[in-house]
Amino acid sequence: MKNSNDKKILILLPGLGAVATTFLTGIFSKLYSNKEIIGSITQNFKFAEGGNQKTISELKNLPKLENMSFAAWDINDDNAYESAVKAGVLNPYDLEPVKEYLENIKPMKGVFSKKYIKNLDGTHVKESSIFSELVSELRADIRISKENHGTDNAVMIWCGSTESFNTLSDVHQNLKSFEKGIEENDDNISPTQLYAYAALLEGVPFANGTPNLSVEIPALQELAEQNGLPIAGKDFKTGQTFMKTVIAPGLKAKLLGTQGWFSTNILGNKDGLVLNEPENFRSKENSKLESLNSIFEPDVYPELYGDLHHSVRINYYPPRGDSKEGWDNIDIFGWMNYPMQIKINFLCRDSILAAPIVLDLALLLSYSKEEGYSGVQDWLSFYFKLPNRGSSGTVVHDLIMQHSNLISELTK
Repeated sequence: MKNSNDKKILILLPGLGAVATTFLTGIFSKLYSNKEIIGSITQNFKFAEGGNQKTISELKNLPKLENMSFAAWDINDDNAYESAVKAGVLNPYDLEPVKEYLENIKPMKGVFSKKYIKNLDGTHVKESSIFSELVSELRADIRISKENHGTDNAVMIWCGSTESFNTLSDVHQNLKSFEKGIEENDDNISPTQLYAYAALLEGVPFANGTPNLSVEIPALQELAEQNGLPIAGKDFKTGQTFMKTVIAPGLKAKLLGTQGWFSTNILGNKDGLVLNEPENFRSKENSKLESLNSIFEPDVYPELYGDLHHSVRINYYPPRGDSKEGWDNIDIFGWMNYPMQIKINFLCRDSILAAPIVLDLALLLSYSKEEGYSGVQDWLSFYFKLPNRGSSGTVVHDLIMQHSNLISELTK
């Protein structure tokens, strides 16, 4: 096994927007300005071995930050520095010291469909509208990027926008029907699916950071198993759902009843603009709603959670930028059915919370491939709002249980 000092990894990023540029700036800031990496399980979690404290990265011999290289696609031609400035997540005094490194990351032309993202316009997109040609171009991009960066060890982490709601159709049911759909330009196949398909054909593990329909479809799971590749998703667990999967297990542990959970958000970044379209919001709503039902088990505890009213709202409010504000009102009841309330006001920064997830998933998917794992990696559920269903057939949403499963896998 190579020492981590020798291991190179290429991280492929579809979507060079707020999340991707915040991630990149954090890596470069650690390497060249000695800023701390915070919020990363691989870099921060300590495990005692032989009387010494080791990080997961050290314990599992993961690639070091200095051995990372990056390539990206986007539907705009801004380099990573220009995109970071426009995203408005980070202050100039954090961006300027690493400006030259960010400027060196220039996106390849992206795959774009107005059907799936109505509120954006692509100005830096691949010209073909034929799916088979787009897949060929994406595969060529991957091969060229590997060659340019001198490594065959690559992973793809989708950091693009939320697509409009899409459900499983006949074209998704198996690899044969999916490939027929590629040839016939079936419009149930979205850009995210084209990227995932191209990645898996090129031997690249894939993780989906949005609620877009991708590697949970049977066709792509079949391809991942066939090619011996790990996959994971979907929708990075960052702000409000992160809080829900912390608080709901506590209420469940105390067996306190819950009548209602009303959640609303305001945000003003590109994600907010995209989600201002009802069909795109529907994708996000679907991923946000599932967690409580799974944690509370209303079928088992109908007297406590059988009549739960759960609502989620997202409001586009440009002045807020990337600094999302999430409000939760939780109506609970206890002894003798007496009502109580919990109020949460989480002023979070989505991209700041998502950046360490990108780092961890890149390293852990690389580790999974090295270990010979393939298909859905349900032990990575900790990172997602709506985890893909693995071979166990069950999905865990309780954050503490997810964390325990993650650490158990990495310390066994």
